Amino acid sequence: MDQAKGLRQIAKSDALAKSHARMASHTKKYPKVIAVTSGKGGVGKTNIVGNLAVAMTRKGKKVVIIDADVGLANIDIVFNLRPEYSIRHVVSSEKRLDQVMVKTHHGIGIVPGGTGFSDLTRLNEGEKLTLLSEFETLAEKADIIFVDTGAGISSNVLYFNAAADECMVVATTEPTSITDAYALMKVMSQKYGTRHFKLIVNMVDSERDAKRVYASLSNALDKFLKNVVLEYAGFIPFDRQLQRAVQKRGLVMDAFPDSTAANALEKIASDLLNHGDRNRSDGNLTFFMNRVFQAAT
Repeated sequence: MDQAKGLRQIAKSDALAKSHARMASHTKKYPKVIAVTSGKGGVGKTNIVGNLAVAMTRKGKKVVIIDADVGLANIDIVFNLRPEYSIRHVVSSEKRLDQVMVKTHHGIGIVPGGTGFSDLTRLNEGEKLTLLSEFETLAEKADIIFVDTGAGISSNVLYFNAAADECMVVATTEPTSITDAYALMKVMSQKYGTRHFKLIVNMVDSERDAKRVYASLSNALDKFLKNVVLEYAGFIPFDRQLQRAVQKRGLVMDAFPDSTAANALEKIASDLLNHGDRNRSDGNLTFFMNRVFQAAT
């Protein structure tokens, strides 16, 4: 980035800060940012993000997905897309965010991330300002923003989880998935003060099994951590039609909209929209990215 552009970004940041001060009345409604994460990989997190986005779009919501999974950036695979650019090109000022973002046929905006988010601590001030101002442009493009994070407790996963309005954890009935989900929430609560999580239990035979996973995690949090609340957001049953959709590089909401998995995802999406504003910060997207940078430092 040249010096002149850096100065322009700083001036823009100052203007944004003054604008924020005038927003005390919160008359403008900003997108809700939901980070979807997991303690371990292989639990179907990205597929859940894609299907929830489709379900919400069909309910009239504008949805954007930010692919913040550094290791396995594959939200584009779920939608069978081949993006030419990524957030890395935005950081380097080669492209604007709207030039990087690709649209699915549903109208969902996808922001390819990947290695562009590999180490937020290494961004210089000019690069941070570029991201801040570019992310603010999403305000008019989305009602809901999903952040598809990586799995585990790596730094970048924690940064985005800590910054989002809501942190949604995906787990299965596997013991390692449950213990790793607990470890993730423990680190989030102790390091970043996160006190509220939502849980989706994936690939279960029945809701009874899902409730067992929820009870196990909720009891452990009650016993070992102070003031941490885990909310049950729903379950997705094991469904061969969902597996068939994945094998075809598609989404069950598209391929088999009447399947049991699709119905379960539809219910979760409805519940999130109907009861999802409990923890909303009412901050704008510049605030969101600022919280990411603050977590990184």
